[in-house]
Parts: sequence; structure tokens; C-alpha cells
Amino acid sequence: MLERLFPGAAHLQNIHPLVVHFPIALLLVAALLYLLGAVLKKESAAWVGLWMLVLGLLGAVLSAATGLYASEGVMVAPSVRDALLSRHRNLMVAVTALTGALTVWALLARPLPQRGRWAFLIGLIALCLLIARGADYGGRLVYDYNAGGNACGQPIDFSK
Repeated sequence: MLERLFPGAAHLQNIHPLVVHFPIALLLVAALLYLLGAVLKKESAAWVGLWMLVLGLLGAVLSAATGLYASEGVMVAPSVRDALLSRHRNLMVAVTALTGALTVWALLARPLPQRGRWAFLIGLIALCLLIARGADYGGRLVYDYNAGGNACGQPIDFSK
């Protein structure tokens, strides 16, 4: 059934690649909305940013959970595991932790903190940089080493 509905997903080693893209998008948009809200003094942008941040945190927790669960089963060489997978994991766990801290801060000072506002915004920028670096490692794992892809290493027949 899965292969008929989602032929690409049927070839994944785990579901982590299916869930990682949502929090990346949500958190980057949250940062953009918060920055726009602060610069343009638009509270409505900050409120939408708060919602994106909360949804991004939920997605980040799901992504971290699926990634941590899948990490032991990813079929890559030990050198790749040490060089890329561990760095990807550590950065993305840091992203999830920082997202949690920023989300709690934002919820307590809805929608945008007045005290420490610039520290909050710098935290969001740092979050974006961590996401980019961690996603770069994840992309290398997928595109350079087929981590999370076709588990048997056989060519995929896309004609189906």
C-alpha cells in the first residue's frame, strides 16, 4: 500500500527524511517574521512568528526523535558516522534545545520579549545558522553516502 501511494518513501531506511523539512521551514520563517516584526514594529508578524516557533519546536522534537532512533541503523561507513553523522546529530540536538529555550521565552513574554529583545533575536539568528550547518551535514549524508535512502543499494525503478 505504501509503495503505491508513496513509491519514494517505500525505499527509505527510516522516516526521518520525511519529517525534517517541516521544522526547518517553520523555524526559518519564524525567525524572519520575528525580525520583521521587531524592525517594522508589527506585533502581528511577531504573533505569527510565535506560532511558527511553537510548530517548529514540535517538528524539531519529532525530527530529533526520529533521527536519534534511526541513527544506529543508518548504513554508512564508521568513518562517515564519526565525521558526519555525529556532527549532524549534535548540531540538530543543539537546534532542538535552543528552539525549546527560545519558545519558552517567547511564550512567557508573548509575542516578542521586551526585555532582552535583541538577545532573543540574536538567538533566532544563531538558530538559523545552526540549522543551516546541521542540514548541510544531513544533506551530505543523504547525497554523498545515501544515508536513509535505498537500504539495499539497488537502483530504484522510477517507472512504477
